[in-house]
Amino acid sequence: MAVSFPIPSYFTAIFIISRLMSIMGISKHLNNKLLPPLDNITDKLSLDPSAIESASQDFGHIVKSIPKAVLQPSSIADIASLINFSYNSSIPFTIAAKGHGHSVRGQAMANDGVVVDMTSMKKHRNGTGIWVSNDGVYADVGGEQLWIDVLNATLKHGVAPVSWTDYLYLTVGGTLSNGGISGQSFRYGPQISNVYEMDVITGKAEIVTCSPNKNSELFYAALGGLGQFGIITRARIPLEPAPKRVKWIRMLYNDFTAFTRDQELLISINGRHDSHALGYLEGSLLMDHGSPDNWRSSFFPPKHHPKITSSIINHRIIYCLEVVKHYDYQTQNTVDKELEQLLKGLSYMPGFMFEKDVLYAEFLNRVQRGELKARSQGLWDVPHPWLNLFIPKSQIQRFNDGVFKGIVLERNITTGPVLVYPMNRKKWDDRMSAVIPDEEIFYTVGFLHSSGFDDREAFDDQNKEILKFCEEAGIGVKQYLPHFTSKDEWVHHFGSKWETFQQRKFQFDPKMILSPGQRIFNNN
Repeated sequence: MAVSFPIPSYFTAIFIISRLMSIMGISKHLNNKLLPPLDNITDKLSLDPSAIESASQDFGHIVKSIPKAVLQPSSIADIASLINFSYNSSIPFTIAAKGHGHSVRGQAMANDGVVVDMTSMKKHRNGTGIWVSNDGVYADVGGEQLWIDVLNATLKHGVAPVSWTDYLYLTVGGTLSNGGISGQSFRYGPQISNVYEMDVITGKAEIVTCSPNKNSELFYAALGGLGQFGIITRARIPLEPAPKRVKWIRMLYNDFTAFTRDQELLISINGRHDSHALGYLEGSLLMDHGSPDNWRSSFFPPKHHPKITSSIINHRIIYCLEVVKHYDYQTQNTVDKELEQLLKGLSYMPGFMFEKDVLYAEFLNRVQRGELKARSQGLWDVPHPWLNLFIPKSQIQRFNDGVFKGIVLERNITTGPVLVYPMNRKKWDDRMSAVIPDEEIFYTVGFLHSSGFDDREAFDDQNKEILKFCEEAGIGVKQYLPHFTSKDEWVHHFGSKWETFQQRKFQFDPKMILSPGQRIFNNN
């Protein structure tokens, strides 16, 4: 709970968020007339140990950064007031917005600064955090809202967003600050390509409504901008009629070339309104030290586990292609025929196609079942030394040989899913801050490790070996959800976008207040 501040609360609030002053001498060191008042948020600044501890950690359980205080806002104005105070202070303090805290390397933390607990906003929205337009064309969604709640709210109107993440218990502001990708991205683009408008609080405490036609520089900066230019407090998300059910299929391959060729063939049918296109496509690896099922879902029928396991042992790696075709009452009689036509001629192993028919919402929320299982086994709140990469299509075969076979299999430590699936570059907007390879088709590769607290270094070493291989082989890899510790690394990551990225930072957060945990402009 929030700390109750004594009078004068103004001075106490200054103490909480100032790293350089003592509680007894604060009034002697500041010209109070030069600073904006904080009376309206002092009771929302928390020093509670549990709040500090929560804000000091994230899903990764790798980095711990302790803030001076946590803001538990009840309104957008509270957040703006905090930023305004820092911006007008002689020594600004850093501020990080934290939603569900699903970062893995401390990206949503503010060491010695203030963390804004965005989830606090949900308690004060009074059910207004998700509003669907009367015509069902869009939803206005608070940045603190979880995507699972967006799904449930929009389905009540028979509509839904079209671009998702695999895991739905993430905040809207969080995924839009990074990209937001999943198996729908090949057709609909990432979540950052599916936004009409946003409200953003900049590092100058300006509350700005932005869109492609209004304050467009901030709009494109904030999308995929890693929180560097502002805190997203509202997003207008396009909606389309929601499918009722899905045909969910997995096919297994023992040949990587056939696996990637079939993926690329399927994503070539990608018209946003093309009824023949798939609704989802992802690939993953099954390896001889893992189960045919993992925490993402329990899919394969138990009676087929022996033959799948035998094939994995024989080949050491089996490549799994996972696709979904949406349907509703109007198309339920034609979906099987359309799917058969789409998959005709694919080169998966005969006898290794498996199918499910489930509700649309059940498919989208498929990861939660694995989460609940992992939590029950004490395997959720553990270190997650993840590594997510974008690989140019021209280099994916070399990556398979050098990384999947040359590093991952040989080290034999990988736990959790390993994803590998392609996207179409034309579905991304280059004006946004997000960085992707230059080729028209590129692959997402995700090593979603879980480890113990004592053996995490082995996974870090594997990640470093993978990145070193990519650098030496000239693969041209780009990190998704990037983590770097020096400015030079960030400059290299952004490449031709760096100058624009830096100029936008100077424009929207000139005192380098926001998102210090990314260590782009606060990397000491």
